[in-house]
Amino acid sequence: MPRLLAVCAVRELREDAGTMGITAIDKVARSGAVKIGAYGARGDVQVNRKHHGGLDKALYAYATEDAAYWSDQLGRDVPPGFFGENLRTEGVDVNRSVVGERWRIGDRVEVEVTSPRTPCQTFARWVGGAEEKGWVRRFSDARRLGVYLRVLRTGSIRAGDEIAVVSRPAGAPTVLDIYRAP
Repeated sequence: MPRLLAVCAVRELREDAGTMGITAIDKVARSGAVKIGAYGARGDVQVNRKHHGGLDKALYAYATEDAAYWSDQLGRDVPPGFFGENLRTEGVDVNRSVVGERWRIGDRVEVEVTSPRTPCQTFARWVGGAEEKGWVRRFSDARRLGVYLRVLRTGSIRAGDEIAVVSRPAGAPTVLDIYRAP
């Protein structure tokens, strides 16, 4: 049964060398129920909504199966929230989801897959800076990107909630089909 392992929100804003000067990539799993609104998880922050937020990128989902791959590759723990994700999933191949696919999480929340994550330099600095040279290309080439989601129906979700794919548009491209590496 596909399920939600964690709901993550920003732990703290961090200084960053990028154009915004700060980043909200530092996310951590929240305990208990977390309200999900049109712009994402309560308590979360999207510093740059042009590239990392807004209604079409309200939530970022990443699979624990992909996180395990990166844990092995990086030789370190990759806890929920490490990649800046809001949702850590299990049993859902998020990278093979199709644009327009709809998921129900728990009893009420409904989301729609909109696009793949495009890794950026903020992400590269967060993951390892100089120690992980070429991180953006490496992450991109592995094609373990995760997906952005639009919130269609608000409510509360928590770790352990079931994730059900409620519709999948016939003939729609997968997020990997539309991905263009930076």
